[in-house]
Amino acid sequence: MAVKRIAVRGVNWVGDAVMTTPALRSVRLSNPGAHITLLVKKHIAGLFEKDPSIDQIMVLGDECEGASGKLRLARRLKSGGFDEIILLQNAFGAGLSAWLARIPRRTGYSRDLRGPLLTKPVPYGGEDRRMHHVDYYLNLLEKAGLCRVEKSLPWVHLTPEERLKARQLLQGLERPVIALTPGAAFGSSKRWPVGSFIKLADLINTRLGGSVALLGSASEAQAAQQIIREASSGPGRILDLAGKTGVREFAAVLSECDAVVSNDSGAMHVAYAVGSRVVALFGSTSPELTGPPGHSTVMKKQYGCSPCFKRTCAKGGAAPPCLEAISPDEVFEALRNILPSRRAVFFDRDGVLCKDPGYLSRWEDFEPAAGLEQLVKLRDMGFAIIGITNQSGINRGTISEDFVKEVNAHFGKYGFEAFYYCPHRPDEICSCRKPSPGMLLEASRQLNIDLKGSYMVGDKTSDILAASSAGAFPVLIGSDGPADIPWAGPFFRAGSLKEAVEFILKREAC
Repeated sequence: MAVKRIAVRGVNWVGDAVMTTPALRSVRLSNPGAHITLLVKKHIAGLFEKDPSIDQIMVLGDECEGASGKLRLARRLKSGGFDEIILLQNAFGAGLSAWLARIPRRTGYSRDLRGPLLTKPVPYGGEDRRMHHVDYYLNLLEKAGLCRVEKSLPWVHLTPEERLKARQLLQGLERPVIALTPGAAFGSSKRWPVGSFIKLADLINTRLGGSVALLGSASEAQAAQQIIREASSGPGRILDLAGKTGVREFAAVLSECDAVVSNDSGAMHVAYAVGSRVVALFGSTSPELTGPPGHSTVMKKQYGCSPCFKRTCAKGGAAPPCLEAISPDEVFEALRNILPSRRAVFFDRDGVLCKDPGYLSRWEDFEPAAGLEQLVKLRDMGFAIIGITNQSGINRGTISEDFVKEVNAHFGKYGFEAFYYCPHRPDEICSCRKPSPGMLLEASRQLNIDLKGSYMVGDKTSDILAASSAGAFPVLIGSDGPADIPWAGPFFRAGSLKEAVEFILKREAC
């Protein structure tokens, strides 16, 4: 039987592209055996380079612009032998190319006069001004009946190598390292004044003792240079990366900063989608529609004219009054409130805290590990003790979720403050299943944990990778994994849980 071939026409703005990631995941989960091709412009393509929802990226260059470009694209689409195309992009031209290619099933919102070009036109009633844009793209899939919608937070997939390389780039800066992104491609109505960024940089330096990383596209390089010239921060306290990174390095650097202060821009969306803490500054737009989901902080002053959704403010000036009114002191306090102040030791469960029988599904197979009583020493040193465990048996139907919770709760008597578990199978493309760092990042946000001052104890290579991705120091019990994983950074191999605890205590005493 022929493999189903699905094309997805992506969007053209970085922030919007990030907000389509839950929709792409839904398409993949409902079509696990299909070949999925994403059509996007070159400056967007890197975001999806490691995304397991996508099999292939078709880069749309300048040759696809204009009337002749639509014909060229139609020919490319026709040669791809696609059974179906989903138009996440709203433009008429996207529908025209799909129609010219004679793709049998063509789905998109019926807007921009393209309804007659679609086989599954979804009625449009201004949904992008009534719902968050993450839901706007999911709504298209649901209303078209294309797939079962799986709600999830946007996520940009980075490799441990990419995160480690970015960490090394920031290594010489004093922590906390705060990323400032002064740009917004949409227009000046979304840009906090550069002067305010300058004052904030000084506050980060003088009152936090931290450093600043300036990030953005080449068009923001001028603003970055002004911040460097006029800020009173000492030498080595500001790193200028504006216009000097590709989109993947840009995302990786944001993931490694302790927090990000950003306008409502592509940078803001990338930051929360790689797990960063964000203070988001809103002017002409609405956080209800494009704001950061999750645990971010939104700063916005409500005026009678907002949200106006205009590129420039009708009142004139370098920045709109609604952004001028947000003071650097206010932003600094919001920033200080989201910075982590605690440290933790994270523990994998099966194989570390208890015997791993394969899928632990009944109490008869539960056997606690020797040395659990040693964990109190870590708590006495001030560490939070947190459990992190993959439990795909829940979604496989082999383990009761209630039983998983009962086992996790059992470890409370050893000082565990919280226990996080991932119920997803590997093919469900979640952000929480190790080796992804999602569970550690979630614990960090909820419990105020400084991951770069923390440890992760596990018994598998996936534990090392999750720890390295999050910035925690990995401790590996047993012989799993290669003798050395240079791209994952240093780690310690322990022979037992007791030896792992002793290593941490000794390292902290040095």
